[in-house]
Amino acid sequence: MNAPDRPLHGQPSPHDRLHPKLYLAEAAGTALLVACGLSIVIAIFGRDSVGGDGAIATLLPSMPWRRALAGGGFGIVGALIAISPLGRISGAHINPAVSLAFWLERKLAWRDLLGYVLAQMIGGAIGALPLLGWGATGRSLNYGATTVGAGVSVSMAFAGEVIATLSLVLAIFITAAHERTRRLTPWTIPPLFAWLVWWEAPLSGASANPARSFGPALVSSVWSDFWIYLLAPLLGAAIGAWLLRVELFGSHRVQVARVARHD
Repeated sequence: MNAPDRPLHGQPSPHDRLHPKLYLAEAAGTALLVACGLSIVIAIFGRDSVGGDGAIATLLPSMPWRRALAGGGFGIVGALIAISPLGRISGAHINPAVSLAFWLERKLAWRDLLGYVLAQMIGGAIGALPLLGWGATGRSLNYGATTVGAGVSVSMAFAGEVIATLSLVLAIFITAAHERTRRLTPWTIPPLFAWLVWWEAPLSGASANPARSFGPALVSSVWSDFWIYLLAPLLGAAIGAWLLRVELFGSHRVQVARVARHD
């Protein structure tokens, strides 16, 4: 009898099997995250937008609170993707750093890790194309491209991205590891990103996701210090996986490479 194929448990059968359906779901989910999540950011902060110069700016003049609003909206998009049919298929990592953390936890085979990361980067590029429809409003924010903040050192921006991604990985893994909190896992993301964008966006843009940064950089041709947005999230994810492995915060070990539970 053949062993069951369990790619999200790190147990593909046969061992060298690929899972293109999962990769397509990751590409689609990442494209939706970039297109919808960054449209929220552009609507709130873009020049001549309802947020940047209009009703939201009038109702919520505080820039930090508008950042929190944008981060929460971006996080809600991610949570909805996680509980959607796409999340049921692939686990809705929609972030190479999250996939790396699941691989380090041995819940994803290395071939599937490569498939996920490639799909996510392609999805980030595809998702950035609709942002061109924002025209001058989108261009005023470089379509959501992440850059080092004015007066912020590269090392500080790098550290901010590491901490942001570490926080994301810990939030997902700690809640997903336990039966009583597993259903809440997707809904930790909106408040987490509200806090991250409120706090960390002035440093580096609060990406915590190489695919999220890749798409806007591609369509805007803004590649300044882009290496930060590739390396820092991966380092943050690796640190998070290590902290979980040594049980610094107690025993929190996930059983499956999913952000949301699907019964």
